[in-house]
Amino acid sequence: MLNKPHSLGVIDYGTGNLRSVVKAFEYLGVEVQILQEPDKLSNVNALIFPGQGTFDQCMEALERTGFAQAIKEWISSEKPFFGICLGLQVLFEKSEEGERAGLGLFPGFVKKFSLASSYKIPHMGWNSVDWGDLNNEPISEGLEDGDQFYFVHSYHVVSKEDTFRTLTTSYGYPFISGIFHNNCFATQFHPEKSQAKGLQIYRNFLEKVVA
Repeated sequence: MLNKPHSLGVIDYGTGNLRSVVKAFEYLGVEVQILQEPDKLSNVNALIFPGQGTFDQCMEALERTGFAQAIKEWISSEKPFFGICLGLQVLFEKSEEGERAGLGLFPGFVKKFSLASSYKIPHMGWNSVDWGDLNNEPISEGLEDGDQFYFVHSYHVVSKEDTFRTLTTSYGYPFISGIFHNNCFATQFHPEKSQAKGLQIYRNFLEKVVA
């Protein structure tokens, strides 16, 4: 259980099943609010965005519901945010998966894996994460390089900027598997499907990042 109470919101923009994410936070003792419209954001102090579907589907839904602008304002205000899978990718400028612009909160784009035929796409299953210079940060407490997390994706973020810190994973070549900037944390892997290590990341986010 956590040492302090939280008011946690999970964005539901109508394109995916949120059950596993909600259950993971409830297991940690958090009461979760499902948010289907951005005017409910005033009721929470931390925001979870488990993106699912394709890049264009996600961006269309975010724009239609008003969540696109709401997420930009939330992250720009340095309020606690956790993006998962596509919830990481749409934070960037664009994707090879679609035509719509991303949220553009971070410089970079999303590209499809370009791999030898011996590698399967999507990249699916357990793989290790290198925490880099986040190894000694509160978000990685109880975790270390080489810990395994669960991935399901065909696209990954590419960025040469140093405006945020990164986690990396190798699948044919190294790629960005997570980012951390101010109170914004997002992962390409699924913590809610990553057993004890995934729960530890969520626990760290709630205990160390959320005020």
